Amino acid sequence: MSSGIWQRGKEEEGVYGFLIEDIKKEVTRASKLKCCICKKTGASIGCVAPRCKRSYHFPCGLQRECIFQFTGNFASFCWNHRPVQMITSNNYGDSLPCTICLEFIDPIPTYSILRSPCCKNAWFHRDCLQVQAINAGVYFFRCTICNNSDIFQKEMLRMGIHIPEKDASWELEENAFQELLQHYEHCDVRRCRCKEGRDYNVPDSKWEIKRCQCCGSSGTHLACSSLQSWEQNWECLECRGILYNSGDFQKAKKHALPNTNVGITDCLLEESSPKLSRQSPGAQRKDLLRQGSKFRRDISTLIIELGFQIKKKPKRLFINKANIWNSALDGFRNQSFNPSYTIEVVYINENDRFGREQPGSKQEFLSLLMQQLENSPLFEGSLSKNLSLNSQALKENLYYEAGKMLAISLVHGGPSPGFFSKTLFNCLVYGPENTQPILDDVSDFDVAQIIIRINTATSVADLNSLINDCYNYLELIGCLRLITSISDKYMLAKDILVYHVIKRVQAPFESFKQGLKTLGVLEKIQTYPEAFCNIFCHKPESLSAKILSDLFTVHTLSDVQALGFWNSYLQAIEDGKSTVTMEDILIFATGCNSIPPAGFKPTPSIECLHMDFPVGNKCNNCLALPITSTYKEFQENMDFAIKNTLRLEKEENSHFSGH
Repeated sequence: MSSGIWQRGKEEEGVYGFLIEDIKKEVTRASKLKCCICKKTGASIGCVAPRCKRSYHFPCGLQRECIFQFTGNFASFCWNHRPVQMITSNNYGDSLPCTICLEFIDPIPTYSILRSPCCKNAWFHRDCLQVQAINAGVYFFRCTICNNSDIFQKEMLRMGIHIPEKDASWELEENAFQELLQHYEHCDVRRCRCKEGRDYNVPDSKWEIKRCQCCGSSGTHLACSSLQSWEQNWECLECRGILYNSGDFQKAKKHALPNTNVGITDCLLEESSPKLSRQSPGAQRKDLLRQGSKFRRDISTLIIELGFQIKKKPKRLFINKANIWNSALDGFRNQSFNPSYTIEVVYINENDRFGREQPGSKQEFLSLLMQQLENSPLFEGSLSKNLSLNSQALKENLYYEAGKMLAISLVHGGPSPGFFSKTLFNCLVYGPENTQPILDDVSDFDVAQIIIRINTATSVADLNSLINDCYNYLELIGCLRLITSISDKYMLAKDILVYHVIKRVQAPFESFKQGLKTLGVLEKIQTYPEAFCNIFCHKPESLSAKILSDLFTVHTLSDVQALGFWNSYLQAIEDGKSTVTMEDILIFATGCNSIPPAGFKPTPSIECLHMDFPVGNKCNNCLALPITSTYKEFQENMDFAIKNTLRLEKEENSHFSGH
């Protein structure tokens, strides 16, 4: 970097081409120059900017944020003349993560903050980039987002990043990837049931070790985690906690540079490069999961991502509106049905002698199907539901079909389920063995009374008397236990809860879980549980006049007066001045009583026509408003048409369902 010396010799001459006599001359020259930073002599480096007379030592220059270009003539720039990155405008209102350490930074180019020239939304700490470059070398140093190397390296060299001409440090380490060839074979669950020990592994048996599907660095015997087969998914407690507990979105703490023993100055001064501290693949995966949990994902975005699997190839489903459940079951079980094909709904009526077909709304069909699923005997409970134990449904594999229906509905733009209990949802994410049910999960009145009586017992005698009264039941479910103190009642109540809510429905749960894996839905739920919890365990927010007004787009040639009547009508409904509800309007226009998580497709629209009554086109999500002379007439016609249309549809469906 010294300003008065040049590489006049060949690579093997002198010190890497710098001749000995030239080095001595430069030492003599530098001894007369004083560093403008530390005020000591030996400042051999000068700023290359014209008329700038600043000289400094290399370490002092780094400390004062000078830039040294490790390319071309190895130019140096002082803090006033150093190159900067120019951006036209700063459109980033919020902090963005450094794509190496993931600490949040302000997206403004400075000495310590650099932006990628190829990916405009990629930002880095200078220190992170330098350590990355030292370890990756010229052959592997590239943009972390798009993998561009040419443009990226050119800009980073201009901004003073040293990229050594060497192979990556991980390629030079002997047997660096040897552990990838070894399978983890150890049972890590809290209570291992295997008498032969935690390292005992027998393939194709209940003592086969299953590795964590997320990190691969923890394991369990199939029997120790109640897994029926090796194909079942299993996550270790640490990974499951990372995936599930995504509620604490605090600002990320500063990550230490991967090499804590080598400073940035040392990286530039030393020819040999420090190596990154290596982690096992499992530990690296866990770190990624932790870092990923810092970023909140919007549920609509997640479902749209799942929707990318849907192919344009159409598949027609013939649906009898009076028998939605069986029609859907027949369609989904058909050998030619592929859940990734685009669904086209055709409504048929079995009582129509002419066999006429009517094009139907896919979102209306999925909405009706989810209502049928919620009220089916496969679930029990009032508002928050758990799986029930229905032997006939289990025999007919209906729990699997229910999970499959729910997965297909979500990916194809259906409504939020909204009826799951937190316990059922936690079982899907955490696993049944790590979920604790509550009393509200028990829908059986007699069982709930037993648990209440146990919890309210005040003495050991009362507790033993209660156990005698329920002896047959407790023996049947395997919850008989010796009572030695009154505190034993809590464990007894817990055992009954776990049996009734979880163990009793283990077979239905596993079947339902397999169905929910359709189109990768279960995996997405387990990766982003907080986002999915909102649509699985909570009903959508109530519709308001503003929500509906914003939801519907207006055709450009619509009647101005009719649109004014429409806004007044929505406000009247919100104020309770109409028997029609916001949900009634949405059903009338789209067939859905709530806005799907991924939104409507096509977007709901409004047009105004010269007619007496409104018309809803559910296939196009279009609401045609009547053009009337007065608001009173508008409201009366809207109320009459919407109420009676929905009533007739309901009566027709219930009539055929009764038959």
